[in-house]
Amino acid sequence: MADREEISVAVVGAGPRGSSVVERLLANFARELQLSPVKNRFRRLRIHVIDPYQAGPGHVWRPDQSRLYVMNTQSFYPTLIPEDPQVAPALTGGSFEQWRAANASQPAQHLTDGERAELQTLKSTDFPSRALYGRYLADTFGAVLAAAQNNEALAERVEVQTHSAEAVKVRRRDQTSAVTPTNGFVVGLSDGTSVSVDRVVLALGHVESRLNSAQQELADAAVKLGLQYFPPAVPADVDWTLIPARQPVLVRGMGLNFFDVMGQLTLGRGGTFRPGKRAGETLEYIPSGQEPILYAASRRGGPYRAKARLDAYYASSVHLRFFTADAVASIQANDAVPGFDHDFWPLLHRDVVWTYYSTLAAHHPDAVTDRDEFLQSLDSALTADAQVDVPGNHWEKVVAELVTRHVAPEHALNLLGLATPFAGQSFANREAFDQAVLKYLDEDALGSAAGEKDPVKMAIGALHRGRALLKTAVADGGITEDSWLAELRGWFESFVEGLASGPPALRLEQLTALVRAGLVHFVGPDPSISVDRAAGLFTASSPWVAGEAVTARTVIEALAPSNRVAVNESVLLKQLLADGLVRPRMMLAGGGTPLEATGLDVVPGPYRAVNALGQEQPDLYVLSLQLSATQWGTAIAAEAFGRDQTGNPVEEYRSGQRTLRDADEIARHILGI
Repeated sequence: MADREEISVAVVGAGPRGSSVVERLLANFARELQLSPVKNRFRRLRIHVIDPYQAGPGHVWRPDQSRLYVMNTQSFYPTLIPEDPQVAPALTGGSFEQWRAANASQPAQHLTDGERAELQTLKSTDFPSRALYGRYLADTFGAVLAAAQNNEALAERVEVQTHSAEAVKVRRRDQTSAVTPTNGFVVGLSDGTSVSVDRVVLALGHVESRLNSAQQELADAAVKLGLQYFPPAVPADVDWTLIPARQPVLVRGMGLNFFDVMGQLTLGRGGTFRPGKRAGETLEYIPSGQEPILYAASRRGGPYRAKARLDAYYASSVHLRFFTADAVASIQANDAVPGFDHDFWPLLHRDVVWTYYSTLAAHHPDAVTDRDEFLQSLDSALTADAQVDVPGNHWEKVVAELVTRHVAPEHALNLLGLATPFAGQSFANREAFDQAVLKYLDEDALGSAAGEKDPVKMAIGALHRGRALLKTAVADGGITEDSWLAELRGWFESFVEGLASGPPALRLEQLTALVRAGLVHFVGPDPSISVDRAAGLFTASSPWVAGEAVTARTVIEALAPSNRVAVNESVLLKQLLADGLVRPRMMLAGGGTPLEATGLDVVPGPYRAVNALGQEQPDLYVLSLQLSATQWGTAIAAEAFGRDQTGNPVEEYRSGQRTLRDADEIARHILGI
């Protein structure tokens, strides 16, 4: 392409990922001006930022939402600004932790009273509200734009225009072909205007999706019978005042969204928690009388396990010995594409086993006989043939024999059982199951409080570290498609999410107090929610809990909208699919059966959409949740670098800043550098 006077870009979606693209465009353009002002490919850069919500926080992180919604990472973790020395330096800004510390000591004048109050008590290891993180995102995005305007060279050549509207269509300028890459795009907005650009970046984030058949049946029944059905949604979008007080409410899902629901319907109704007065009670709940009675249902029967109390994102005592970057590189150097179960899991499984038993031996010596002999024999069993493993190899049998000889039965690791604590059990009634969940919650809270001394939490810590490395290993075709579908997504994803992606320990302590207060009950494992049309009520039951079904007039889906592009309800994404500008990715399952994957079909390096004809579109980029068929587990915020003893930034895992590097790659490709 010949040099041109101007390049124009539409960034559709102004949450963290879209904001990262804008920040990287400005940073790279500034560096190019500094390095070669005369030879710069484009003399001007025009950026259109399109989102009905505020640029920076976007939809999910908006600063005006309830402060009861908290992040699932501590203050020291997230950032919008990269620290990677291999990318163009930022014009301004830093991590959330740097912003927090600065505003805690000297609050900016524009901060609200609520934001100031939170900053005064928020510590580096605390979990901030999503609203406060949204304020950081808004401030950082604004600071980046101000820095660009204050840079004389940039101010003359760069224009950033924000559009407080929704992008409702993206079509080629040349309407003779809907899919062939020609001559840029026209982006239609919900306010009736449009912008004409050379490049489009799709950073859509969470989009609405169609209900599945079971959900739609409940929604239809609610309309016909005068009941209330709350579909999967971003929690801040829900009007919780519609939930009646003192009435039973069915809540499906006990992942992170459940704790948002729980907080809004208890603390949000005027209730309070105070230190527990009885033995074993961390907290006691004082109700306001305006709470509903929640009946929680999930496949596991109970909630995700809580995070251990740590001073860092990864436990300092956990070090992967088998599933390492070198081991992954060695596996990938072979001609065959790896499989998760065949190549990666056997190594990570070893790390989990070693971490559990070495922690048990170190901090619970009474649970292990002949400790030194046990650990030495365990090390030998795990180390033998670690690089030439197959599922079910003899090391597992050797370890099982060692454990039988040296470890008390109640302390033996049941790894799969950690995620399904009630498997194989039946309960005489709901009260018995409530007590079983309460016991599970109490034990999990003790483990979280013990931190790095708890073998279960450190085994989960090994999974947590392994997942970070795995994100890089499996991206962009790093494992076979059959393994992606049947193994990584088929069993491991839900398994590791329930263990390593749980809420802060405080949330489980609050849940325990609510159970004791009689405001939360549990339906049981493998629940079924249906409609009793004769009674005009929703019902919920579990095959493993005897007694009458729970009935209620309200059902809440404590779930995020389905992240499948083929069932989306986004006006824009539906139009793009219908016009053939994008298409879902197809993968081959076992036996060569083609299956539609969750995300868009893209060409990596950077991610560009593939159209309905299978053609790469060099000017239509994808960055966000719609990459779920190419990347795995990268929906979390970007991770700020840690610091070594001298204060220099240190990167733990490359996957931590993957989204920032993707944004940088898109920016450089747009600018031709």
